[in-house]
Amino acid sequence: METQEVITSDGLQHAQSQLEYLYTVGRAKVAQYLYDAKESGDVIDNAAYEDAKNQQALLEGKIQYLEQLLAKAKLISEVRTDVVSLGSVVHLRNSDDREYHYKLVGAYEANPSAGRISNESPVGKALLGQKVGDLVIVSTPGGVKEYTILSIS
Repeated sequence: METQEVITSDGLQHAQSQLEYLYTVGRAKVAQYLYDAKESGDVIDNAAYEDAKNQQALLEGKIQYLEQLLAKAKLISEVRTDVVSLGSVVHLRNSDDREYHYKLVGAYEANPSAGRISNESPVGKALLGQKVGDLVIVSTPGGVKEYTILSIS
């Protein structure tokens, strides 16, 4: 069974613009790199030509990934504020009285240092379906963490 990738409208726009960039600018750069490497001499022991072929393979892999992502993406259209769901911004306090704001997103958009956590991460999974005031206990690679949900927006 093929899984759907959930994505916000911002994430969808980013993926589409990244794909468009790779189709146009990325492919043109790699094609020029391949051409230049071929022109510089024998392709048998040509490190630049090998590197250009590797760059082309990486580029095509990224394009294929983005095409598949967009084909199976499910847009998060309605964000609930009564319970934590995809697209929710959750304000938390841990047991040390430190506060955090996390936006719950799909794996493609996750960027923990920017406050965007995946619904597949330990914290993301534990928060899903919880309400304001709930105590959430999460087992993370860094140990067991406790959070109290202060608000959902």
